[in-house]
Amino acid sequence: MTRDGSGRGGPERRRRDISDHVLSEGSVTAADLAARFGVSLMTIHRDLDELERQGIVRKYRGGVTAQPSGVFESNVAYRLKSMRTAKEAIAARALELVEPGMAIMLDDSTTALALARRLTGITPLTVITNFLEAINLLAVRPDIRLMALGGDYDPLHNSFLGVSCADAIESLNVDLCFVSTSAVSGGFAYHQEQHIVSVKRAMLGAAARNVLLVDHSKLGRVALHRVAPLTSFDRLIVDDAADGEALRDLDEHKVRYDIAAT
Repeated sequence: MTRDGSGRGGPERRRRDISDHVLSEGSVTAADLAARFGVSLMTIHRDLDELERQGIVRKYRGGVTAQPSGVFESNVAYRLKSMRTAKEAIAARALELVEPGMAIMLDDSTTALALARRLTGITPLTVITNFLEAINLLAVRPDIRLMALGGDYDPLHNSFLGVSCADAIESLNVDLCFVSTSAVSGGFAYHQEQHIVSVKRAMLGAAARNVLLVDHSKLGRVALHRVAPLTSFDRLIVDDAADGEALRDLDEHKVRYDIAAT
């Protein structure tokens, strides 16, 4: 293998391999990546700069991560791989709220996507979403009336966002809205990115009832932007790995919640 990694297919192949490795591990150091791929630190930093530009990873001093922080959301590829068992349990519980004849709205969360996968045999049903993953999944389902929300495409989230998306949402009226957020604490739901927050708020305003889907890792955390008070939701659904302290916080703020068995 040559020093620039061409023995593995050149820079593009190496960057794909770096991306897969970081998404699998969550966080790694630049030095580890240089040793793993047999290239210089300078080459690795150029690769990481490009992957960061694409929204796949985030650089920090000495390393790189795909994990979320209070300021940055992780990309959809990482979120699709994380907390799968919890998300499936939450989706199964959420499905019990969906009835034939409803119009439901799903945000661009991977937990809502787990719910979308389960929407079989509930007819008639209208599903509205801005998440391209869910759009592609439901587009081939003749038993579902699918409405795709347009807007500015965001590759980090694989969804459509922006003012035009929010405007389209505000013209609708649905029975149920299912959303997820990055953090829940002190009676509020939080997210890192303002342009995501504006779309989620529009969705909450367009629904007769709102349901918050969050796995246990999001409880007791905060992020940069408040999405909404938890009183904006008729129900919160969390998996059974939520600890007692986090559940006591929900009780103190009089949040109605369901615990989904994994």
